[in-house]
Amino acid sequence: MEAALVILDGWGLGDGDETDAVAAADTPAFDALAERGATGQLETHGRSVGLPDGQMGNSEVGHLNIGAGRVVKQDSTRVTDDIDAGVFADNEALARAFDHADDHDGRVHFMGLVSDGGVHSYQSHLHALVDLAAERGVEAVTHAFTDGRDTAPKSGVGFIEDLAATVEEAGTGDVATVCGRYYAMDRDENWERTKRAYDAIVHREAPHEADSAVAAVAASYDRGDTDEYVEPTLVSGTDAPLSADDAVVFFNFRADRARQLVRMLADIDPDWAFETDPPAAALVTMTEYDETFDLPVAYPPLAPEQPLGAVLAESDRTQLRMAESEKYAHVTYFLNGGREVAFEGERRDIVDSPDVPTYDEQPAMSAPELTDAAIDHIGADAPDVLVLNYANPDMVGHTGDFEAAKAAIEAVDEQLGRLESAIREAGGHLFVTADHGNADDMGTPEAPHTAHTTNPVPFVYCTPDGTDGGYTVRDGGTLADIAPTLLSTIGVDIPETMTGESLLER
Repeated sequence: MEAALVILDGWGLGDGDETDAVAAADTPAFDALAERGATGQLETHGRSVGLPDGQMGNSEVGHLNIGAGRVVKQDSTRVTDDIDAGVFADNEALARAFDHADDHDGRVHFMGLVSDGGVHSYQSHLHALVDLAAERGVEAVTHAFTDGRDTAPKSGVGFIEDLAATVEEAGTGDVATVCGRYYAMDRDENWERTKRAYDAIVHREAPHEADSAVAAVAASYDRGDTDEYVEPTLVSGTDAPLSADDAVVFFNFRADRARQLVRMLADIDPDWAFETDPPAAALVTMTEYDETFDLPVAYPPLAPEQPLGAVLAESDRTQLRMAESEKYAHVTYFLNGGREVAFEGERRDIVDSPDVPTYDEQPAMSAPELTDAAIDHIGADAPDVLVLNYANPDMVGHTGDFEAAKAAIEAVDEQLGRLESAIREAGGHLFVTADHGNADDMGTPEAPHTAHTTNPVPFVYCTPDGTDGGYTVRDGGTLADIAPTLLSTIGVDIPETMTGESLLER
């Protein structure tokens, strides 16, 4: 074994105050590594990862930059740039969707996450679509998915009010359904959740109905459900079930949490345990959600050339990608620059995430089982390079439960200690980092913080003998520097397409 890259998803370096679950946790394994190894910090937000200034990073962006070895301009920025340049209406895939609805006297259905979280969507992109529908004279409706995970738990009503103002001015785009992302944006094959969102959109069947979208969210708060958990709700007066005469524009720019609902709407590889018969509407996705989906894409991927996986394959290295299922896409699709298919010599071992409603109920998630599997691989068929993601700090951090997040950090630390011992015994270099912060700011019980942070993340390097090898970590590093660092450490030439630089210096 030559090297292992361990990604502590959501483990940021915060202020160490009462909101910081990372600092509050007992982390003897990580602390020992940081003491023995070369230790530094990396930036994971804004322009350092190809996002607008000040925009917090996320797992998709983080893994994409880690794998690319260079700063990657994000799809969200491409969309925003076109809107700002006044050329959004010229997008061919979007134009065809509007043409379909216009030619068939149908509607355009906009659906996606209505928030300014910037992780899966921007509300400004939806507002631009509503304005475009008005310009085209096409009737439009919106299926609003509420956030509360990448934004404050009860901020959704404000975003819905903003949308209502845009709709009123445009004269189209009324909200037809409201649904929390827990249902509409599941990514772990909890198909029964996806089906509830599907039924509201396609059949107008839902457990609740409200006079307005704002009232729908307010009623959810009254029931004790925050934005993420808003049950599917129909908005009275907008009777717009999906039909074959209609078009759909799914405006999320991040793929992983949009795939399931798109699969159900387009009847792609139906392996759920119930019958669905979706109408043959013209469906367009803002970005490519899966390279196997035969659907028009408004902004096709600009795949980074020669990501880490490709360079390792070209150098005849074997590689193993490991995570639990919540982070499957990140250690495969995103780390590979938007490529679904494995590279030559790349194996994948994904452990199922626990079947619980929310991960504060099981903060350890599947970290012990994931570590067991990794140690087995290292002992039996050790890959040249292991990339492993621990999901706990991010997934439990999103619940806003401080004590659960603290327990999640401690659970990961315990497993990190076990894994580090196996890697050192196998003679591997070890790199430990994170893709963004989250558990480093949990807010307070009165005002829980469930979103990512813009805090830096750790970067720790240990030689095969468990020391810093005389190296230090330079200042000013970003996620784009990780792949060049790993490659140079194991003696692989860094391709010209990787503009990142090694983080290690003597």
